[in-house]
Amino acid sequence: MERIPVSILIVILLAALVAGGCSLFGKKRELKPFISEIVHPEWSKNAVIYEVNIRQYSDSGTFKAFEKHLPRLKDLGIDILWFMPVNPIGVPNRKGELGSYYSVADYLAVNPEFGTIGDFKRIIDKAHDLGMHIILDWVPNHTSWDNPLTVKYPEWYVKDSTGKFTPPIGTDWTDVIQLDWSQAGLQDFMIDALKFWVNLGVDGFRVDHPHNTPKEFWERARVELDKIKPVFMLAEYEGDTGFTEKGFDMDYAWEMHHLMNNIAQGKDNANAMLKYFSREWAVYPENAYRLMFLTNHDENSWAGTIDSLMGNSQRAFATLIFTAHGMPLIYSGQEACLDKKLKFFFRDPIEWDTCSMTGFYSDLIKLKKENPALWNGDFGGNMINIRTNKASKIFSFYREKGENRVVVFLNLSKKPVSFNPVLQDIDGDYTDYFTGRKAELRKGVSFTFDPWGFKVFIK
Repeated sequence: MERIPVSILIVILLAALVAGGCSLFGKKRELKPFISEIVHPEWSKNAVIYEVNIRQYSDSGTFKAFEKHLPRLKDLGIDILWFMPVNPIGVPNRKGELGSYYSVADYLAVNPEFGTIGDFKRIIDKAHDLGMHIILDWVPNHTSWDNPLTVKYPEWYVKDSTGKFTPPIGTDWTDVIQLDWSQAGLQDFMIDALKFWVNLGVDGFRVDHPHNTPKEFWERARVELDKIKPVFMLAEYEGDTGFTEKGFDMDYAWEMHHLMNNIAQGKDNANAMLKYFSREWAVYPENAYRLMFLTNHDENSWAGTIDSLMGNSQRAFATLIFTAHGMPLIYSGQEACLDKKLKFFFRDPIEWDTCSMTGFYSDLIKLKKENPALWNGDFGGNMINIRTNKASKIFSFYREKGENRVVVFLNLSKKPVSFNPVLQDIDGDYTDYFTGRKAELRKGVSFTFDPWGFKVFIK
């Protein structure tokens, strides 16, 4: 009998597992294209990340004004503050009145509109005193037209057919010009620039468009930076797990974000979410970190607000990103029911107030921190699918670590649903997290959920 090639067998087996749904969405994860060698910083094990938009955070848009919010963010439960780029912004071909944060005019300085490097250092030190960590948005793919590197090292840039600097091909980013990452000198410079900020106190980086740079560079950078102190690295990318083998702790779960929007808008259903996680863990190892989010600066400014994209489903999806296998993100103003698309190239301050979501996000953060089953990567437990008789509407799973178990039921539809879960070996006495009441999960139990309703049970 002719042997089937191993490569074909693997494809067939993966397809069967994904089609089956719950096998890879759970304990069986033998087939892995790679094993991440990253050792995550201990302080990231149950962390929640928060994206800081300094320009829009206050009426003055300064570091000093933001500094006053640090105690509030600590009380909310935030662990990692990701600052959108704080570097000076280029002037030639600037977009809008103030330009894009991502048009970097100097990698070793701060935007004078925000304040001084001393002001930023005070934020770093105060955040550390409060037990929080700082990561800095880093833009390695391109610079502004007036970055000093254009004069000192013009050979570090891509040129067009006439020998002139050029914006990144295939984009409308006319305010920036493309760097040439084949240049060894550029790579050495970037290592030194990253070290500068880590020596200042920064705890890591969110890297913009890393897929246009060599992943081997980030592996080298990670080694060099970890010599100073353990750093945390977030890649703005999804699609090449090679970046999270040795260089990055976490990448973006863009597909899940778009899937949540599609379900909220009636274009997909809970079955698609089950298939998503089945594929997810056929690809990513258990120690992988994935960035889960309802919004971020790109989505808010260009796609729309959470309300406009998700409507009444946002509490259910917020519960999902805080209980699923990933690290949840909160964007500036999200905790205050931000109800506008923040302008990107102009001043457009956030109006700060408490709202119905403020306490809810606080509760979700406590839920994550107090339950080891929900911690990040393999600090937490695997997601195990719970079957129900309404698979197209109900998405349900549990996660378990040691003596801790968290059971999650989500109605991912705009209609009321009655359903029966198959509890298997997880029946028992629980606490309903959001009501604090005791609850029994026994064979034959049934639930009726309102549209976009949800329950989280703790054991």
